[in-house]
Amino acid sequence: MTAVVADEYPGVTTVAPRAVQRIVAQAAREVAGVGADVRVDARVFANRTSLDVRLPILYPSPVGRVTEACRAHLARRTSELTGLAVSGIDIVVTELSTETVGSARRVR
Repeated sequence: MTAVVADEYPGVTTVAPRAVQRIVAQAAREVAGVGADVRVDARVFANRTSLDVRLPILYPSPVGRVTEACRAHLARRTSELTGLAVSGIDIVVTELSTETVGSARRVR
């Protein structure tokens, strides 16, 4: 019996865009100053992805600092968790929110 060498049978792992979207949305919520309602669109190519991210920013967090921190965090975490290189991250701030994660809206 001969041993099988891994290099003889290289495998390919494919990550679906929907999986990337969920991973990126959760990673965005890890950044201080980002609200809960994160929306992500991911386009996946062979070994890379590009991201369109829509973020609510918690007021009074500085928008520029939060978006730059988020961009760096998303590039690192996406690569770590999916193995895909991130070719671009476009961020749109959708709202300035005073709500925190888990807070209930008051109805009048």
